[in-house]
Amino acid sequence: MTLAAATPWSEWLVEALRRPIGLHDRQRAALQLIDWMGCAHLGQTTELGAVLRRWAAQQAHGPIWVCGHSGLQAAEAARWNGSLGSCHEMDDVHREAVVHAGDTVIPAALAMAQRENASAEALLDALVVGYEAGIVLGLLSGPNHYAQWYSTATTGVFASAMACARLLKLDTTQTQHALALAGMQAAGVWQCRLEPGLAKQMATGHSAQAGLVAADLAAAGMTGPLSILEGPLGWLKATAGDLDAARAQALLQSPPDQAWRVHEVSFKPWPACRHVHPAIECALKLQAQGIDPGQIEHMRLETYEVALSFADQPRPQTPLQGKFSLQHGVAWALCHGDFGLEATAPEALEDPVCTALRERMSLVCGPAQEQAYPKSFGAQLHLQMANGTQHSSEVINVLGDPENPLSPDQVQAKAKQLLAASGWTDSMAQQLIGTVLALPQNDAIGRLWTSLQTWTQSQNVSRAQASDSKRSS
Repeated sequence: MTLAAATPWSEWLVEALRRPIGLHDRQRAALQLIDWMGCAHLGQTTELGAVLRRWAAQQAHGPIWVCGHSGLQAAEAARWNGSLGSCHEMDDVHREAVVHAGDTVIPAALAMAQRENASAEALLDALVVGYEAGIVLGLLSGPNHYAQWYSTATTGVFASAMACARLLKLDTTQTQHALALAGMQAAGVWQCRLEPGLAKQMATGHSAQAGLVAADLAAAGMTGPLSILEGPLGWLKATAGDLDAARAQALLQSPPDQAWRVHEVSFKPWPACRHVHPAIECALKLQAQGIDPGQIEHMRLETYEVALSFADQPRPQTPLQGKFSLQHGVAWALCHGDFGLEATAPEALEDPVCTALRERMSLVCGPAQEQAYPKSFGAQLHLQMANGTQHSSEVINVLGDPENPLSPDQVQAKAKQLLAASGWTDSMAQQLIGTVLALPQNDAIGRLWTSLQTWTQSQNVSRAQASDSKRSS
């Protein structure tokens, strides 16, 4: 192994992040923002929202918008909003990097943009840059890192720092130091998915906040180790990342005309772990053919090993386990022809037909799916029917991937559904979506803050009235 000692890898990355950003890139960033808005607003209605409100009561009030709260200072706002995007497992994802960049980049950039009174163009450019940094570092860190580390959180702090550095207009050296300071805070291990709790959401919230703080400190003159990525005691070495200098140079040194990787990000159509999506889509294909779930004698699912390690849950007991259950994803989709927000409710997990189907399913690592992963998230589902017939379906590129994309209209429809479930009226949701869609053509950003804060204030009033009513009764 040979490392490039002359040029810190952070310099390659920072220079690559300065290439031109076009209108179509900003339009895509706006679409990612719409998707995140739906996910985050639904997230604040969960148990996590109540936890965050108790936490926020101990923080200083501030002018920065927070989803479901009257306002915090910028760093705390980034932490709050950064905790919300993944609550229902509907957050965007880059397939090969296995990174949910929006969970950390968008909250940090929103807080910094509002604090700095940034333009719409500056906000969208920061999102493009942040997504790029998170995705590139996810690709660079590789599968050995992902096996132990929650990559969304560990790469997310770098990504958030780069988005905020862009908004602060830091120079090249300052931006390198922001990256270095971010690396000093990168954290998040996978034990959080083996035990119940909210630590996974806490980790993304930390990354959003820590990235913003790293950029602020770099702007103030704080310095860090510029070889934070490749150094002998650096981030990659410490977290089992890829230290191949040639591959790093190819990833980190992007030519000026290279497309931004935000266009490679997948949108999730269903509220489940992305590793479950191929299995759900296989089941939906068979359900559409008129398969009678009651006549299924046995099911066999072939998929890649990581999906099996994340989502082999034959008897899910909680909504979160249901979202990480290949067996439940297949059973519910076969029975209901969809996998919506209701699919992992407690009563859904106890559905007798689904429960019986889950027990008739075997999981195996499919050689074709294993070879294709992570460039493709694939699955094959085989059904053995009681009358002796067999049926099969296969997914190579799952719905929402660049090769099998959700249209902009479908992404907007998903956001409207999530906003409606969060308490937004149809007209308010449509207004918010329209405001975000207009950002690439409209330099003013005030309407976005007004729309968000108006709804938040109405929710706070409703929450206070409900609390008063409860106390009086």
